Amino acid sequence: MIHTNILLILTLSILIWISPFVAKTLRIPIPPVEIMLGSIFASMGFIGHNQYFNLIAEVGFLYLMFLAGMEVDLKKISSSPKNILHRSILFLALMVLFAIISGILFHLNMIIIISMPLISIGLLAALSKIYSKEQPWIQLAFIVGVLGEIISIAVLTVFDAASNTGFGLALITKISYLLIFLAVVYIVYRLLHILFWWFPELKKILMPKSDTSDQDIRLAMALFFMLIVVMLSLELELALGAFIAGVAISAFFHHEKKLEEKMSSLGFGFLVPLFFIHVGASFDISALAYTGVVPGALLITSLMILSRVFAGVVMKTVLGGRDALLMALSLSMPLTLLVAVATIGHETNMINTIHYYQLILASLFEILISMVLIKLIQIKFRSKED
Repeated sequence: MIHTNILLILTLSILIWISPFVAKTLRIPIPPVEIMLGSIFASMGFIGHNQYFNLIAEVGFLYLMFLAGMEVDLKKISSSPKNILHRSILFLALMVLFAIISGILFHLNMIIIISMPLISIGLLAALSKIYSKEQPWIQLAFIVGVLGEIISIAVLTVFDAASNTGFGLALITKISYLLIFLAVVYIVYRLLHILFWWFPELKKILMPKSDTSDQDIRLAMALFFMLIVVMLSLELELALGAFIAGVAISAFFHHEKKLEEKMSSLGFGFLVPLFFIHVGASFDISALAYTGVVPGALLITSLMILSRVFAGVVMKTVLGGRDALLMALSLSMPLTLLVAVATIGHETNMINTIHYYQLILASLFEILISMVLIKLIQIKFRSKED
């Protein structure tokens, strides 16, 4: 047992260290590399099941959602032209329409159809780290993604409750908890907005600029874990709590410019890579040999990416063709939500093992294909500028 833990720690340490070098050599983003390395080394026996690794990987995912929340500028979203908000809603509606039509045409399982329009902006934090959050397509992707994320998590919460308890009082209770929580968050946001408007010095007291005790990090982490505890108590999706904690920091403490950099360094230097390696390690490479797994995963991946590209047409007049395509691709990686739906569907026997592996593999394919395509488009655009 001790030797196994030592081997695991050494392997993870080396993978975290070498991933940037491998990514630079292959000329692809770091997250796909970490996923591939995790899968390869797990198949070789260097990474096995470990409860502490599972726990810290879960924390890494929640921290990624927290960082994604910190990238959200509520003031910018709320002041966005109505045209942008309307087009964002239309984008999401077109994705759902495409999923339903393609599901009927290809005779897809209902769980797969539900999975296709899911949106998760966790990986947008990674993209903004690579390409800068000032990029117009990333800024608009956050607006669309925030709306899609909230709707997707609501759908996941309802789906999870329905699969466990059926359509009854328990489901209504769970939905009520979610709606009450969102309403309370909005009320608290408005109250704090008024409080800080009347007493702006409170911000500097809670998060002083010149402070040697790292009070800014302490407050951010305290809020991060407090909201996770709230979600645990309500038995709701933890990712939503982590995301809202990040949004709260961005909304009320934007005066502390260095905080985001500090939190990002911790996340992308340690916790987030462990999450990506864990994702790769959780996929059984031997499943690639199962009949129908790879073709099915490629079909799901293609349909999910095409649904975003199809819906992205409504953004063409706002961003231009290239940026609209980049925005669509950046929203084509609902990794964690897709894995969550697949896991729930498999555990409740709503999908078989083949469909389960198809969804898991599709979640990996989407990251690899979307990030590589974004990279190629960016390189092509820069070469034209030069």
